[in-house]
Amino acid sequence: MSLTIRVIPCLDVAEGRVVKGVNFENLRDAGDPIELANYYYESGADELTFLDVKATVDNRSTMFDLVSKTAEQIFIPLTVGGGVRTVQDVSNLLAAGADKVSVSSAAISKPELLSEIADRFGNQILVLSLDLKLRANSTDEWVVTTHGGRETTDIDALSWVKKCEELGVGELLVNSIDTDGTRSGFDLNLISAIREATRLPLIASGGAGSALDFPPAAKAGADAVLAASIFHNRTVSIAEAKRELVKGGFSVR
Repeated sequence: MSLTIRVIPCLDVAEGRVVKGVNFENLRDAGDPIELANYYYESGADELTFLDVKATVDNRSTMFDLVSKTAEQIFIPLTVGGGVRTVQDVSNLLAAGADKVSVSSAAISKPELLSEIADRFGNQILVLSLDLKLRANSTDEWVVTTHGGRETTDIDALSWVKKCEELGVGELLVNSIDTDGTRSGFDLNLISAIREATRLPLIASGGAGSALDFPPAAKAGADAVLAASIFHNRTVSIAEAKRELVKGGFSVR
């Protein structure tokens, strides 16, 4: 477990706007990404994550433009993901100003892509984004999903994490489909299971409903906690999340 827990707002971006839904569905507008990025930077966020949730070729230029404008204005690490399928995509995002790039579905169809990215740019820039959910009729086995949780594979989550660590991934973004947008708290069983399976830095995502939800995620083994809607609609501030983490015995930046 890391000594200092990072707090990361996530901006799901579609057609140049921030959107938010529940369990990845019913997306609604949540604001201008550059304005929100500035707000979070000034509010003390440790990092920012942009996910292009409708990643199509048409959206690429919008996203690069957005990344470069954001990178000019904020001075904390920026992770960008969504539709990253090639080494060139990674190169373009880093050139636009991203500090780290998140890969998800493409790694499943082409695992060697992870090694290619890590070999060329270093594993510190490579984040594996995992959209995981409980296997049917199980309470302690998770499977990998693709396409924003809409398609379920038979890939065991813990085996996949170990394989991707060997391929050169530098960090894990672990999103629970079961708790995403529900505000019922992070999936602590999932976080604990992933923590036991790997030593990679782990970002917990999916389910934050209040500032009180952050310390349990850190106790379960998360090195960073990520949330979207509760930050966007100002239910919880970055400062409140950090205050609860400190009360829970963790240090924050």
